[in-house]
Amino acid sequence: QVQLEESGGGLVQAGGSLALTCAASGSTFSSRAMGWFRQAPGKEREFVSTINWSGSTTNYADSVKGRFTISRDNAKNTVYLQMNSLKPEDTAVYYCAFGRYSGVYYRAGDYNYWGQGTQVTVSS
Repeated sequence: QVQLEESGGGLVQAGGSLALTCAASGSTFSSRAMGWFRQAPGKEREFVSTINWSGSTTNYADSVKGRFTISRDNAKNTVYLQMNSLKPEDTAVYYCAFGRYSGVYYRAGDYNYWGQGTQVTVSS
């Protein structure tokens, strides 16, 4: 069993920055992919970013590419999402996800544990 706990959400003005953190329990963190997804009110959950087990490979949704950066610290069982140049359309609940495998994955079904989510609100 893996538990994920996100932190770092909040309210920020457009153009500002936030840094999300996801702390994971369990001994298999360093061998699995991690991902960030988000869900805005009235919309389906969508992929934001993914990172492979070692941190050597990352990928991003087109909507956040160049503004968001995912990283991980396997010694701390933690994954991060640095969000810069935030836009009102980035407003959503952001979820951390623990991968079934070690690569990079874009589908929610490739992740088998989820955090409770953290709210990010960007005002215009």
